[in-house]
Amino acid sequence: MARQVKVLAVLTAAALTVAACGGDPTGTGTDNGEGRTVVVGVDLPFQGASKDASDATWNAMSLYLEQVGGKAGKHTVQLKKYDDSTAAKGAWDDGQCAKNAQDHVATGNEVAVMGTYNSGCAQIIAPILNSDQTGPMLMISHANTYPGLTKPWAPGDPDKYMPSGKRNYGRVITTDDFQGSAAAQFAAQDLKVKRCYVLNDNEVYGKGVAQAFADEARKQGIEVVGEQSWDKTQPNYTALFQQVKATNPDCVYFGGIYDNNGGQLVKDKVAALGPNDGPVKLMGPDGFTGYTDLQQLPEGQGIYLTFAGLDTNQLRAAGGAAATFLDAYKARYGSDPVTSYAMYGVMALQVILAAIEKSDGTRKSVRDAVFEGSGITIPANVAVLGKDITINPQTGDANARDISVLIMKDGKETLHKAWPVTG
Repeated sequence: MARQVKVLAVLTAAALTVAACGGDPTGTGTDNGEGRTVVVGVDLPFQGASKDASDATWNAMSLYLEQVGGKAGKHTVQLKKYDDSTAAKGAWDDGQCAKNAQDHVATGNEVAVMGTYNSGCAQIIAPILNSDQTGPMLMISHANTYPGLTKPWAPGDPDKYMPSGKRNYGRVITTDDFQGSAAAQFAAQDLKVKRCYVLNDNEVYGKGVAQAFADEARKQGIEVVGEQSWDKTQPNYTALFQQVKATNPDCVYFGGIYDNNGGQLVKDKVAALGPNDGPVKLMGPDGFTGYTDLQQLPEGQGIYLTFAGLDTNQLRAAGGAAATFLDAYKARYGSDPVTSYAMYGVMALQVILAAIEKSDGTRKSVRDAVFEGSGITIPANVAVLGKDITINPQTGDANARDISVLIMKDGKETLHKAWPVTG
């Protein structure tokens, strides 16, 4: 039986306190019995199309840490913001992710990282944190769905992300092998489509989820009439969609992220193939969720999107810790988070706080709390996802496997239905 480690469940009125770093630049010493002040890095794209989602996730995590008094057991915890995007790119950037990784390691009292949002950025950061000489630094993502970060998927996965031979990367979200398959099952069984054209943004996440969709679509009896990548640098996709139109599809699937010129892609799909509630359905993965620009785009209405978890509406309806936290968030910020990933950011923070509470406040000890022994379980009465959440110390994956099918309607993402995950 896994030992349940509870983060402080009772909300306290104490203000968040931030003490100075205690003269331990390597993070390897022992505390004096009164606990340490430790840092949790929050590594997200705070510029470009993902800004609103990242801001909501930061706000949610900050509110939760305030609610628990800024403490994990005897240790004082502070959050530190790391932007992995650049203004020039307007999205996550390889060079910035590499720099952030070095900065995480160099911050002496930083013991864990919450992030990243993009799987490609995680592929850069995770092995650097794993190679840290003071012991692999814990990294828990709320949003990385690329399967190979934790399990065999592409050549070298997942061993190339843990050069030390020890795992340090985990996540609280399910993976694209499940998400892509669920989307294809929904397309076949509910939308009754017969011919799908599959596009991807040529990034690791987009190619992976597109491949999972295409593979399952064929199993479901859907003919995949074409597969190719879109070039995010193009001013328009008129020629691309003329090629797509020639195959006579009744479904188009976008595997990728909205940051990669997704707005233009959506506009040109509608221009060439008609509205999304017409004969040619448009589908996409969670890489197109949580974007206010897309939600407000007239051509975006009617898109079916999958989210690799429980959306905010489901969490609120479930009551308990999830609804209580969402009420507090709305009271503080005036509305629910613009992205359901904000709640998963809090869930990832809950795992990290539980690990810190179980530790002596050093990087090695925090990592070991998750990946050695019984690992970490957050019980349902505390977990903001409303169910017991366990991180498997052998893989880093969580036990939660939820898929939500959303539809863009009236300028917002609306829950269409929950979809059972099989396999």
